[in-house]
Amino acid sequence: MTEKPATGKILISEPFLNDPNFKRTIILLTEHSEEGSVGFVMNKPTDYRIHEVIEDFPEFDAVVYYGGPVQLNSLQFIYKGEDLIDGSIEIMPGLYWGGSFDILKTLISANAVSPRDFRFFLGYSGWVDGQIDDEIKINSWIVSRTTIENIFSAEPDKLWRETLKSMGKKFALLASFPENPSVN
Repeated sequence: MTEKPATGKILISEPFLNDPNFKRTIILLTEHSEEGSVGFVMNKPTDYRIHEVIEDFPEFDAVVYYGGPVQLNSLQFIYKGEDLIDGSIEIMPGLYWGGSFDILKTLISANAVSPRDFRFFLGYSGWVDGQIDDEIKINSWIVSRTTIENIFSAEPDKLWRETLKSMGKKFALLASFPENPSVN
């Protein structure tokens, strides 16, 4: 039995989910309420750093991730540690979503924050009320708890497989399911 969707939980795509936006992804839910849900794909880094994406942004060696197919022209971020940035929302103890880009730029310029503590996302993943529950019923998603260490994994390309393996035998089998079963 998996968890119920909630802020701070993750959605793990089932291996049979072939939507290219979500194939073999881990999504951190940053908001889950009666109005709907918002989350970010945690394991699709791009080749860009944040200062390459935003004009007049101080150099900061933080990778920008593909957050999901909604509003690809928007940029969001999460960070771990203390609540340093006005307007941020606590997702779980020690993990925050968003806040003032001006304050963030000031903190970066003062070398007061580390790129390792941030994840930036182009776009996001969004669902209307009840949509995630419907997708869970048709075996698109597995819901699980996560840790800040997993969210900030240094090897995001291994996150989907390693997360499933860590959940026990039943899920470890899913982790080893081939991407294209027809080639076996």
